[in-house]
Amino acid sequence: MKVLFVTPELAPWVQSGGLGDVSRCLPVALREAGVDARILVPAYPALLAAFPEALPAAVLPTAGGRLPDCGLRQARTADGLPLYLVDCAEYYRREGTAYLDPHGRDFADNPLRFGLLGKAAALLGSAASPLAWRPDVIHCNDWPGGLTPAWLHFAAGDKAATVMSIHNLAFQGNFPAETLGELGLPPESFAMDGVEFWGKLSFMKAGLHYADRITTVSPRYAEEIQTEAFGYGFAGLLRWRRKVLTGILNGIDTKVWDPASDPFLPRRYEYAHMSGKEACREALRRRLGLAQASSTPLLAAVCRLTQQKGVDLLLEIGDEIAQLPAQLALLGSGDKGLEAGLMELAARHPEQFSVTIGFDEGLAHLIEAGADLFLMPSRFEPCGLNQMYSLRYGTPPLVRETGGLADTVVDCNEAALADGTANGFVFQEATAGALMQAIRRAVAAWHDKALWRRLQRNGMVLDFGWSRAAGAYKDVYAGLSRKERAASSASPVAG
Repeated sequence: MKVLFVTPELAPWVQSGGLGDVSRCLPVALREAGVDARILVPAYPALLAAFPEALPAAVLPTAGGRLPDCGLRQARTADGLPLYLVDCAEYYRREGTAYLDPHGRDFADNPLRFGLLGKAAALLGSAASPLAWRPDVIHCNDWPGGLTPAWLHFAAGDKAATVMSIHNLAFQGNFPAETLGELGLPPESFAMDGVEFWGKLSFMKAGLHYADRITTVSPRYAEEIQTEAFGYGFAGLLRWRRKVLTGILNGIDTKVWDPASDPFLPRRYEYAHMSGKEACREALRRRLGLAQASSTPLLAAVCRLTQQKGVDLLLEIGDEIAQLPAQLALLGSGDKGLEAGLMELAARHPEQFSVTIGFDEGLAHLIEAGADLFLMPSRFEPCGLNQMYSLRYGTPPLVRETGGLADTVVDCNEAALADGTANGFVFQEATAGALMQAIRRAVAAWHDKALWRRLQRNGMVLDFGWSRAAGAYKDVYAGLSRKERAASSASPVAG
């Protein structure tokens, strides 16, 4: 089976979030499962520098509206994964991230940049492709890949089936109506049963409406996005298409995230020999300037500093955490108001709290290893990766019951302790009071060393590698054929 994986990010070269990690790991796992998976990604400067041997493979006739023709380069990663790079200097060879300029602003031509990516993917999946290799399935990811199913819907002849993966429904790629003409999409596509969403052109709507299958990154999130609270305007459409919607939990890179071999740690460890974790805790405290207080638990979080991640809840109870007593180490960046509030909190409790604004890969690994408890009080979390890193590193996570957090963390209660599944702490309400109550419960459990050891073991023995997810995606692909197409009958949705 041949699958083209379309993505705007590819770790470690171009990454803004978890999609970059998924794009690096899932196609490799698919190939190990017997799928001929290949990646299509824009030819960003970082990728051209990383793969100087990427030679021109074809010219893609993608012109239409304001879109130009583009080139296609081909390369291969160190682990044998084939890459196709969409080469358009005007759109992709610039400073910034995949989406933002160096000043943190969206590129004004993002609809054209990712419209071109989607059109190139559709061309490679159609009878007009200049390549001998033709995908059976095109796997599109988040709104930047959303137009591929639309382009293929209006293409003539034999064509690939499509899968649309939602990594975060809050990001939708909605643009002014006149963007339709700039992209060269047919006028009839701008309809409720098409790409139109409340008077705008929506890349996400295009993918959700026209794709043959829809997946998202955890089973719980697949349920949540069918509700008005989490559907961001698409709940009706997703309920209408629920028979083709599947939630598949992401995996993690168990080679990169392994306390037994992690090069960022001052001392490595595994479940049977945990003294290395104590050494990591001491090293983390030294690095952050925290007091070496063996009788005080060290709490931690590594995340975007936003309300979605529940950071405002942490800020609200910061002084209460200090009084427990407990220590807190935070790493991340985001909302400037939250950053300032957290820095003020750390200044009030200099030996107990540390806040590092930005991102540091080595520090992120040391926090996972050195912390006692990892906090993820997210208001919503499609999948989440840090809770899986934490479980692997013997750092029980404390999470809100949402999305992939609910699918991976089992609350420390009597029933779960009895059956050996308890591995962390879960609370329900997105309030500071509920979070503080859960922290108090977790700190009390930490003081019971035998109980804490059981929680650590229950988490560390779990397997969150990508092979399970790859098998589930392979089943989704197997349910498709090149002749199968999504129905386009009227749907009872707003917009």
